[in-house]
Amino acid sequence: MTDFMLTLISAALINNVVLQWPLSADPLLGAVHEPQATRLQIHALGIATVWVILCSTLLSYLLYCYLLIPLGLTYLRLFVFLPVIVVAIKPCLSLLSRWLPQLSFAGLWPLLLGNAGMLGLALVSTQTDKGIVFTLALSIGSGLGFWLVLSLLDDLRQRIRIQDIPLPFRGLPITLISVGLMGLAFLGFSGLITP
Repeated sequence: MTDFMLTLISAALINNVVLQWPLSADPLLGAVHEPQATRLQIHALGIATVWVILCSTLLSYLLYCYLLIPLGLTYLRLFVFLPVIVVAIKPCLSLLSRWLPQLSFAGLWPLLLGNAGMLGLALVSTQTDKGIVFTLALSIGSGLGFWLVLSLLDDLRQRIRIQDIPLPFRGLPITLISVGLMGLAFLGFSGLITP
């Protein structure tokens, strides 16, 4: 249980998929840059990302362990993981829309499809091969870390909107500067867990 919690905290705060491994930056910037994005839509994207990362990473890990390794086809994992991730998005979104009808999950499919963090996590979980508990903790922690950064960046975007920012820095430049400063702030968590 201790390894599970340490991996979960490490994936969410220390080895964040957005700030430390720039894997999920594309959907993050796409979601936060939408001018009409509400707080509920931001949380819907965070919940959907956590759920899709969990499902696709676990499915990829199980396929790797019980199909690709016994057949000796481990070099095909990229070609197996990509379709698994693409196919897992639609059922996960439909399940979430049934479970949480107050949130709108419509229009999240392109943002989830462009999330390279899902493929990266599936590859990392099979490369380290520390077991299904590690894969579960890594996927939940990474999804929660993405959701945390998404929420923090949305709060920052709302504060930036009312500030007087010089014209060359408005829009994407100030967002990238904010993400960089947030990444530096998250570096403070690097000494939190020592081996």
